[in-house]
Amino acid sequence: MSMVEKPFRSLYATLFSIFILFGTSMTIIGATLPRILSDFSWDYATAGAVIAAGAVGYFMSTFAAGVFVAKFGARAVILAGLALEISGLTFFAATPSAPLNLALNLAIGIGQGFIELTVNWATLRMDKSGTGRAMNLMHGAFAAGAFAGPFAIGLLLGADLPWAYIYRGIAVLFVFVAITVAFLPFTALGEERKQAKIDKKVSLLGHPAYWLGFFALLLYVGVELGVSNWIAEYFVSVFGAAAATGSFMVSLFWGGLLLGRFGFPLFLKDARQGVVLISMSILMTVSVVALAAFSLLEAGPYVIPFAVTVSFLAGLGCSIVYPIVVTFVGGIFPGAQSEAIGFASMGGGIGAFVFPYLMANVSGVWGLGAGFATYAFFSLAVVAACVGLVRAAAKSTKTGSAAT
Repeated sequence: MSMVEKPFRSLYATLFSIFILFGTSMTIIGATLPRILSDFSWDYATAGAVIAAGAVGYFMSTFAAGVFVAKFGARAVILAGLALEISGLTFFAATPSAPLNLALNLAIGIGQGFIELTVNWATLRMDKSGTGRAMNLMHGAFAAGAFAGPFAIGLLLGADLPWAYIYRGIAVLFVFVAITVAFLPFTALGEERKQAKIDKKVSLLGHPAYWLGFFALLLYVGVELGVSNWIAEYFVSVFGAAAATGSFMVSLFWGGLLLGRFGFPLFLKDARQGVVLISMSILMTVSVVALAAFSLLEAGPYVIPFAVTVSFLAGLGCSIVYPIVVTFVGGIFPGAQSEAIGFASMGGGIGAFVFPYLMANVSGVWGLGAGFATYAFFSLAVVAACVGLVRAAAKSTKTGSAAT
């Protein structure tokens, strides 16, 4: 069976391209962080605050976007998100002003939240088979963009070109997709089944999967984006690598994500999602623990190649967690999909806000090795949350969906 039915393919393809750009916009700050720190004379705390502002915008907007989609429609919400992305990326890093860049990244984060929720909701509506393959592949687009952005930055740095060009280029590409979105058939996705507001809220709040989805993404996104945002600086400061090499490490991490998100829906069509989710979260945890441990060793001919390999494996382990969690949550609450996945995504946004700030402060006091050890601890909690969600989803399947 096709992942997406023919009437939805143009919509899916356009949302796929949006998610490529969305993925790029989520990782380029981390990839340019070594140059931002040196060119703008920022310390870790300032950089952490600017990065955290984007996360604040993201988690403020994801849950709100779920409500807005139900009220105003998917097209209006995603266009609002694209407008904010275009505005923020056009001017971000144009000056060293920390307050201005913080405000711009806040706007970018709000736009990212609107885009994330709308694309996830639309993909769930297009996946009539309920296998989750369409969602996994869509998030493969995110990984492709997340891989391409830092790779392009590495090329810019290697060619001694201005690194801020990447922000302006993505803004221009977002303009083109925004024009396309205005003509897409969002109405074909239909509406969620109506349910009394009070009954729906009680059903959502009282179901373990509602909270497990929230905490799984809170912890996972914190670890994923934390590693992504700081791995370039980690290689520069711990291993003495060049800034361009650090940027390529971000691409390598997202290359692992890319392989997993495209590979699983294309080659493991009949794999049990719960087994895959738990297995890959364990791989993520082992890899992040290893990265933290490498900071205790002397950089040498063997340590750095192992660290590079583990960076890729960390990305591979991260690859499938987010899309499968969203698929589980959307499947359990078919009558309240936008709100349920909005709440889970808000957890991810909170994690993206809290963890960079935590990382900046821990690293500023005890060094980046201690910061990565903190991520290793929380990656263990991701495994526990995923196990709980799989069990809750299995129980819901036996008794019937929670919010139908």
